[in-house]
Order: sequence, then structure tokens, then C-alpha cells
Amino acid sequence: MIGIIDYGMGNLFSVSKALERLNVPYFISENKEELMAADGLLLPGVGAFRDAMERLNETGLSEMIHSYVNSGKPLLGICLGMQLLFDESEENGLTKGLGILPGRVIRFAGHTKDGEAYKVPHMGWNKLTYLHSAPILKDLAQDHVYFVHSYYVVTENKDVVIAEAEYDVKVPAVVGRANVYGMQFHPEKSSKLGMELLRNFTELVFERSQV
Repeated sequence: MIGIIDYGMGNLFSVSKALERLNVPYFISENKEELMAADGLLLPGVGAFRDAMERLNETGLSEMIHSYVNSGKPLLGICLGMQLLFDESEENGLTKGLGILPGRVIRFAGHTKDGEAYKVPHMGWNKLTYLHSAPILKDLAQDHVYFVHSYYVVTENKDVVIAEAEYDVKVPAVVGRANVYGMQFHPEKSSKLGMELLRNFTELVFERSQV
């Protein structure tokens, strides 16, 4: 069963409805013991990085997430939940993240190198470009997904970037290493491709649970 981590800053309704459409059993919880017992975890997120990390740290959920990842079971971070997987963020002052993946979260500049302005947040449909193969991309064509974010990840370790989008800069859109994945966009709002990505993650979860 998939556990959705409830720390007060996730879009639990849309994520849970997406799992229902896929006929995937799930539960929503803030209880660490219940979440540790899940076959796979989703870490959603909407809002500010610093507020999210404060809540995760205060509740002990950050320690639980590390223990869960170390157990080898699959975890997927969505939107802010993806950003939280990285080392730190510059949003509202430098804040340490979970440090599961290497990188920093920074704000879009809002202007090109030539000084031409562009809109922040990055909002709307944008096409994914796949950089290397990964189980979560199994049998999927490159297509558009739905983004809403003002901050993005920069990382020197390009191996963790599975797919990217272009928005003045290269934006890591799907990231992952071993049993940890993240999506900067909202898969539950991204039509066919988003649902297929979620399905691939849940299939990874249940394949592992059968081992």
C-alpha cells in the first residue's frame, strides 16, 4: 500500500484522487510507524521550503523519511516534496533540506542573460526531455506536463537528473537515485503522461513488495 505523508503542506486531495483513478490502494498519515510500514511513500508539497522543513523536523518525519529511504523502499517527492529531497534551499534564507539528493534550490532569475524579462512562477505546460533511461520512464513518450513553481534545483551531479524542461534555464523535472524519485511538476494534474509516471512509480513499489 502507498502511504501519503501528511505534514500539513501537501495537496493531499489531488494526489489521493490520482491514486484512486489508478486503482492503487493508499492511506494518508502523519504517524511515523504507519508510514514506515508502507510499501511506498509519496511526499507531496505546496508552499515554502523553510516552513515545510520546520514541520518535518518538528514532527520527526524527516528522521522517518531517512530511515525509510535507507530501508530500500521507494519514495517519490512531488513539487515542493521533490525540492525537499535536496541539500538546501535559498528560499527565505538558506535552509537545509533532507539531503538525500545533492543540490541546491534557487529562484528563477526572472530575466534572461540579455536582460529580457520572463514570468515567475514557471506556470503551465512544458515539455519533458528525457536524459537517460530509468524505470519510472518505462515505455513513456516525451510529452508535456504541468508546472507551478518559482524555485528550481541546481545540481553538479547530473546523474540524478532523469528528465528536464526548458524555462530560460534547464530545469530538473524528474530526478532520482536508487529507490528515491522526485517530480518538480504535478503529475496528478499532467493528464496522460502524469498519470503514466505515477503508475510506473506504483508498479515499482508493488514489484519490490513482492520480492
